[in-house]
Amino acid sequence: MDCSLVRTLVHRYCAGEENWVDSRTIYVGHREPPPGAEAYIPQRHPDNRIVSSKYTFWNFIPKNLFEQFRRIANFYFLIIFLVQLIIDTPTSPVTSGLPLFFVITVTAIKQGYEDWLRHKADNAMNQCPVHFIQHGKLVRKQSRKLRVGDIVMVKEDETFPCDLIFLSSSRGDGTCHVTTASLDGESSHKTHYAVQDTKGFHTEEDIDSLHATIECEQPQPDLYKFVGRINVYNDRNDPVVRPLGSENLLLRGATLKNTEKIFGVAIYTGMETKMALNYQSKSQKRSAVEKSMNVFLIVYLCILISKALINTVLKYVWQSKPFRDEPWYNQKTESERQRNLFLRAFTDFLAFMVLFNYIIPVSMYVTVEMQKFLGSYFITWDEEMFDEDTGEGPLVNTSDLNEELGQVEYIFTDKTGTLTENNMEFKECCIEGHVYVPHAVCNGQVLPSTSGIDMIDSSPGAGAREREELFFRALCLCHTIQVKDDDDVDGPRKSPDSGKSCVYISSSPDEVALVEGVQRLGFTYLRLKDNYMEILNRENDVERFELLEILSFDSVRRRMSVIVKSATGEIYLFCKGADSSVFPRVIEGKVEQIRARVERNAVEGLRTLCVAYKRLVPEEYEGVCALLQAAKVALQDRERKLAEAYEQVEKDLILLGATAVEDRLQEKAADTIEALQKAGIKVWVLTGDKMETAAATCYACKLFRRNTQLLELTTKKIEEQSLHDVLFELSKTVLRHSGGLTRDNFSGLSADMQDYGLIIDGAALSLIMKPREDGSCGNYRELFLEICRNCSAVLCCRMAPLQKAQIVKLIKLSKEHPITLAIGDGANDVSMILEAHVGIGVIGKEGRQAARNSDYAVPKFKHLKKMLLVHGHFYYIRISELVQYFFYKNVCFIFPQFLYQFFCGFSQQTLYDTAYLTLYNISFTSLPILLYSLMEQHVSTDTLRRDPSLYRDIAKNALLRWRVFIYWTFLGVFDALVFFFGAYFMFENTTVTSNGQIFGNWTFGTLVFTVMVFTVTLKLALDTHYWTWINHFVIWGSLLFYVVFSLLWGGIVWPFLNYQRMYYVFIQMLSSGPAWLLIILLITVSLLPDVLKKVLCRQLWPSATERVQQSTKLKASVAAAPGTDGPLLKDLLPRPRRH
Repeated sequence: MDCSLVRTLVHRYCAGEENWVDSRTIYVGHREPPPGAEAYIPQRHPDNRIVSSKYTFWNFIPKNLFEQFRRIANFYFLIIFLVQLIIDTPTSPVTSGLPLFFVITVTAIKQGYEDWLRHKADNAMNQCPVHFIQHGKLVRKQSRKLRVGDIVMVKEDETFPCDLIFLSSSRGDGTCHVTTASLDGESSHKTHYAVQDTKGFHTEEDIDSLHATIECEQPQPDLYKFVGRINVYNDRNDPVVRPLGSENLLLRGATLKNTEKIFGVAIYTGMETKMALNYQSKSQKRSAVEKSMNVFLIVYLCILISKALINTVLKYVWQSKPFRDEPWYNQKTESERQRNLFLRAFTDFLAFMVLFNYIIPVSMYVTVEMQKFLGSYFITWDEEMFDEDTGEGPLVNTSDLNEELGQVEYIFTDKTGTLTENNMEFKECCIEGHVYVPHAVCNGQVLPSTSGIDMIDSSPGAGAREREELFFRALCLCHTIQVKDDDDVDGPRKSPDSGKSCVYISSSPDEVALVEGVQRLGFTYLRLKDNYMEILNRENDVERFELLEILSFDSVRRRMSVIVKSATGEIYLFCKGADSSVFPRVIEGKVEQIRARVERNAVEGLRTLCVAYKRLVPEEYEGVCALLQAAKVALQDRERKLAEAYEQVEKDLILLGATAVEDRLQEKAADTIEALQKAGIKVWVLTGDKMETAAATCYACKLFRRNTQLLELTTKKIEEQSLHDVLFELSKTVLRHSGGLTRDNFSGLSADMQDYGLIIDGAALSLIMKPREDGSCGNYRELFLEICRNCSAVLCCRMAPLQKAQIVKLIKLSKEHPITLAIGDGANDVSMILEAHVGIGVIGKEGRQAARNSDYAVPKFKHLKKMLLVHGHFYYIRISELVQYFFYKNVCFIFPQFLYQFFCGFSQQTLYDTAYLTLYNISFTSLPILLYSLMEQHVSTDTLRRDPSLYRDIAKNALLRWRVFIYWTFLGVFDALVFFFGAYFMFENTTVTSNGQIFGNWTFGTLVFTVMVFTVTLKLALDTHYWTWINHFVIWGSLLFYVVFSLLWGGIVWPFLNYQRMYYVFIQMLSSGPAWLLIILLITVSLLPDVLKKVLCRQLWPSATERVQQSTKLKASVAAAPGTDGPLLKDLLPRPRRH
């Protein structure tokens, strides 16, 4: 059985919900329904305690240990430690137990401290006071004691203690304003509406007399979705049924604003609130470096097993002669002689595994974790990525993917709000073929803003005049805008000029732009009061329309409608939406003229909307009202039923006209895309906009160039030819110029190859994703991918949110397995952000849903350039060196131990002292590589920004490929051979002490260890390009610490040691002149091959990065030379290029 299913069943049983259903019934104020209404079924729900902590006092140690030992490296070292305890091994259990204990303890302390802080926060939240109604009076109690069904009173600026259904407000219209900054980061005020039948209950006594039940869905984490209904019982038995949606739900964590007080009933409490359900973390993403690390670890594990196996076999070959197996000074006991051979061999195998286990670096995981955590602060501290306009800086939601920022091959970006500012400006409207432009310029003078200027026909007829006013009324009424309360609407707004001071609030910038634009054309939207919408017409008369229904906008329908009743009793349905969703529903109007204007505006990069209407007779409206009401009160499949109802209502429309709104390109968006393309990154734009609008934006931001040949894979093209023919024709076109070879990512910028740009729409993508009609197992995906690979840029328009994620997944799982990055600013981008290897949210005007669900967040699209080309580049360089260096220094460490077995009869004798075995990775060599991995800059920040092509040097995990890994491994083996045999030959041929004493085996091991510590530390010093006082302090301080420790360890009699085999060994070794000479000589010989390789490669086959490093050094030397004139240095510096 699935574990999650078991967990759910247990949770439901513990919550008292054995008879689990998809909905719950809540009795408002815990009052039972009247007799005969419905059966009263008491339900048990959790209290209002929030528990965000993972541990308790009792389960911390076992639970934390269990979680830590689930990591393979920790579990491996635990097994080694247990083997050392159980059998007679050559090394003390302390050598592996102490590092493991250190790692486990540090991690446990960190996690324990974090959990203690969570406990403190939980207690503060659970104990805060809450006011609720009991027997008609206001009572105060702790938040944790709230129960489902309690009626709560919340005052202005207080936070809602649980999820509430909004019953009534101190405001006469039954509304309240809330901010949800702590939930989704949106600081704008949102308007919520009280239940129609309870909004008149303003006192505690009134609210306590309320007799109602609420039926709603079970708790689920979507902040923006809620389905329920309320049954209000009056004097008669038949209840009044009202639908409940997200506009009636006040979420825990949101704050009440601009409203004195509200009353609400608790429906979800404690860990069932939407805020608590959103605590769960997103699926874990793993970087390419981490995957490489795990593969290398498996390789080294195989090497370890091979070493242990070889030594075990050779031991028994060596001991095949009796005098070697049982010398006269070490006679075996009878039990040892009778012991099973295979059991002895297995024990010896485990002993060799223990002896060589240090080749697997446990401390590498700790160092990598620290490097990622500390390194992530460099992004948040970057002042250049701080946006002063919004006061926002970059955010790091996960530090696990830092190095992945340096490996991106594909970027998928949204258009609106990401490439553009999402700051809309009304440009024009077209009514029945007549174009109206506010602030039109005629003969160099700006004409009065209140008069619409007809740019085509200056004398529209009487019928056209009526349609024109109907169009303006439609724009004033078809929206969900709120007017800010601070301004007086009855007095000053009577004049059109003062009408400009209206402050409109909406979640959509398009709506505000349209209402402000039509205001400049003479019609001003005033307010919504008591369900009546008030507008000010050109004659300065206030018109009132009763708002009957709102058919909300959604990304699938791509339109919204309102049904209103005028003062004369006429009922209108006004509809606005994308041309593709409005034109098919139109039966009358000047469709062709308006369509031509819409297409022209789209080519210019303007966002277009079409406006239509129809009159409803009272009988028809009653049918519509009944249809919508039935869908609204449905608890099951409400969204589907509403969509079907909307489809039936929004048909047989009369087209009025269209609007055009401009969304300006973000600052430096074009420069950013150009730099990313030069870095070898392919940029795709995924948008829901029209093809023409999106294409114009792509030209403006230099994704498409003037010489780019556009290839279309759209519904229109597929209607003319079959999908099969279109794909093969496009394939032949792109492959003809590339000679059948997949073009390089950078080829889009080359002069000698034809540039191609592909445009595909959502409908065509759906066809591509389906299997072929002939039933064959193949499909068109590979052909589509082949075309995309040979295009310098791709534009996907008319994309639904799920299709954006499908595109990302298609590229992510293609045979090259490229690293993908998705960037967007809205809720419709969340699916692709979660799908990509790296998700980046733009902290924009469409809320913070994208930023909350992303791995990183930036204020503007332009900051992506520095995040990838600078931070990503540095992160990858640093961590790849860290990983390779750890494996290298452990090969240097353990290979001499392997060689030593050939000279000690495979007796599992250790070469190094226990203290050295324990501290090598913890103390002697850990800090220099950690500092390197945090601070290294192989080239300067300005150079990386100025020359994006340097990003290509590290593409496709270049520094962790097998060739590089094998080089580091062989370098470690070579150095180990030099350490061991250099010391061996000196010991064999020389009496090295002045009194004629011969050095012993511990001196030999200490000599090898000393040379090794100095070599691996100096190797890192040679690789360091960016020196600061911290580097100097840590590198030379580590070497000094090793020397001081060795002097103290061998120079003092330590009382806690039973035997002290290292006493005076280090001091005696340093008292020998040949030992000093040998140490210097062996360090030089060990470092020589790496130095030679670097010099030769730089001279013969320099990479782009190495060429830049050489030119930087040349410039620095010229600048530092005495008597050099300024102009000479200036001539050497790169000149800014003209694009």
